[in-house]
Amino acid sequence: MKRLFVILIFFQLGSLMAQDDFLAKQYYEEGDFKKAVIFYERLVAKKPGRADYTEGLIGCYQQLERYNDARDFILKRLEDPNAQATLYVELGYNYTLQQQPVRASENYDEAISKIDQNPNYGYIIGLRFQKYALLDYAIKAYTRAMELNPQMDLNFQLARIYGELGDIEKMYRSYLTLLMDGGASQAVVLKNVGDFISSDPDNPNNLTFKKVLLRNAQQSPDLLWNQLLSWLFVQQNQFKSAFDQERAIYKRSDRVSLQRMEGLGELAVKAREYDTATKIFQFIGDNAHDGKTQLRTQLNLIDLALLDPDQKSLGEVERNFEALTATYGYQSATLQLQLDYASFLAFKMDKPGEAIDMLKECLDLPLNNYSKAHVKMELGDVLVYDQRFNEALIYFSQIQKDLKNDVMGQNARFKVAQTSFYKGDFDWALTQLRILRSSTSQLIANDAMQLSLLISDNMLEDSTYTALKKYARADLLAYQNKTWEAISELDLILTDHKGEKIEDEALLKQGHLLESVKDYKKAEYDYLKIVEFYPNGILADDAHFALAELYRNKMNEPQKAQEHYARIIYDYKDSYYFPQAQRYFRELRGDLVN
Repeated sequence: MKRLFVILIFFQLGSLMAQDDFLAKQYYEEGDFKKAVIFYERLVAKKPGRADYTEGLIGCYQQLERYNDARDFILKRLEDPNAQATLYVELGYNYTLQQQPVRASENYDEAISKIDQNPNYGYIIGLRFQKYALLDYAIKAYTRAMELNPQMDLNFQLARIYGELGDIEKMYRSYLTLLMDGGASQAVVLKNVGDFISSDPDNPNNLTFKKVLLRNAQQSPDLLWNQLLSWLFVQQNQFKSAFDQERAIYKRSDRVSLQRMEGLGELAVKAREYDTATKIFQFIGDNAHDGKTQLRTQLNLIDLALLDPDQKSLGEVERNFEALTATYGYQSATLQLQLDYASFLAFKMDKPGEAIDMLKECLDLPLNNYSKAHVKMELGDVLVYDQRFNEALIYFSQIQKDLKNDVMGQNARFKVAQTSFYKGDFDWALTQLRILRSSTSQLIANDAMQLSLLISDNMLEDSTYTALKKYARADLLAYQNKTWEAISELDLILTDHKGEKIEDEALLKQGHLLESVKDYKKAEYDYLKIVEFYPNGILADDAHFALAELYRNKMNEPQKAQEHYARIIYDYKDSYYFPQAQRYFRELRGDLVN
C-alpha cells in the first residue's frame, strides 16, 4: 500500500511538471512573459540541468528587461564546472542588450576560447551565436572547431552564414568543400546554391560561381566541375555550352552512360532550344549501343522534325517511321513506336484508317493494363479525328472503367465529355464534366471547368445551341489540324454572334490558332479584345497569360509581358496561371528565382 502511495505521488508530480512545461511555453509564445517567468522559475528549480528551461528563463528575464536577474542567474550557473559553454554567449548577449559592448565582447571571446578545450563545443556555440545574429562570431566558432578537429565538417553552417552576409564567393567555396568531402549530396548543394543563381549569365552571382568552378577545375581536374558547369549553363539557358560540358563528361567517364545527355536534350526541348536539342539527340544516336536508347532517340528526333514541318520533311518522317517499324516490328517493349507512328499517320498525313488498323493490331500484343489503356487512348483520339465518335466513346469508356481511380481514367472521362461535345450531345458532356471538376489532376479539373462553363453558359443563352454547335465544329477542325478552316469557322461566330457569351471563347480559341500559324499580330488583337471587353469574364486571366507568353516568347517585348503577368498576380489570385505568372514576372524583373 505504501509503495502504491509513492507511485501515485510520483505520477502526480510528473503531471504537474508537464502542465508547468506546457503553460511556460504557451505564455512565452504568446508574449506574456510575466506569466511565463513564474512557470520557468518553477521548472528550473525542479530541473536545473534542462537547457531549454534555462534558456526560457533567461529569455523571460531579458524580455522583461530584468537584466540583472538574468546576469545573476547565468553567473550562478557558471559556477558549476559542468555548465554549458553557451552560457557565455547568453551572458554576452545580456550585456549587448544593456549597450555594454566591451563586456559583451569579453564573454563572446570567452565562449570562443572554450572551443580550444573541446572542439565539439564549436557547433553548439556557433548555433547560439547564429540565434542572436552574431554571424562574425559564429564564423569564428565554426572555423576554430574545424581547425582543431579536421574531422568536423561545419561548411554547411558556414555557407549559410556567408550567404546571409553577402560574401557569395566564400559561400560557394564552403558548399563545394562540403560536396567534395562527401558532407552533402550534389542535389542538396545545388538546391542551396540555386537560391543565388539567376537565368542571367551576367548576374554577378552567376559570374562568381563560374569563376570558382573554373579555378577549382584548374587546380584539381575532376568531372564534378564539368557537371556543375553544365548545371550552371542550364540555369542560364545556355544549352549549347551545357552540351559541350556533357560531351566532355561522357568522354572522360569511359562512355558509360548517355542518361545525363538524354536529360539535357529533354531540357533543351522544354526551353524551345530546338537546334541544340537536335544536335544533342543526334550525338546520342551516334553513340548509343542499345536498341531502346536508339529507338527513344530516333523518336525524339522525329518529334523535333515535326515542330515546324513541310511536305518534304513529312515524307522523310514517314520513311523514318517505316524504317524503324521494319527494324523493331510490333513488340510490347517498343509500343511507343506504334503509338507515335499512328498519331503521325492520322494527325499529320490524314491517314486515319491506316492508324486505326495499326493500333488495333497493337491491342493483340501481350500488354499490361496501363499499356493497353495507352493504346486505347490513342485509338480513341484517332477515331475522333475520323469522326467515328461512338467507337471512340467505347474505348474511352473502357479506360475510364478499368482505371477509374487513376489520372489516366480521369483523362479518359474528359475525352468522353469532349467527344460528346463534338457530336453535339451537350447534356452528357456536362454530366461528365461536373464529375471531373473535382479531379485530382489540376490540369484536368481546370480544362473540365472551362468546357463545362462554355457549354452551360451558352446553353442557357440559346436554346437552339446554334453558336455552340458552330464552336464545337471549329474546335473539332482545330483538333483535326485543319487550322485555317477552324479560324474561318470562328470568324463566322465572331461575325454572326457578336456580343453573345460565346464571343470571348471564340476570340481565345482563334488567338491560339493564329499563334500556331505564326500570325502573332492577329493573335495579339484577339487577346486584347478579351481583356478590353471582358475584363471580368472567366477567360480574362487566360487572355492575360496568353498575351504575356506571346510577348515573352514570340514578340520579344518583355516589358509588356511583365505587365500582363502582373495583372494575373494582382487581379486574379485564384487563377490556375498564378504560380507561373509569379515565376515569370520575377524572372523578367531580374529577381533570383530558385
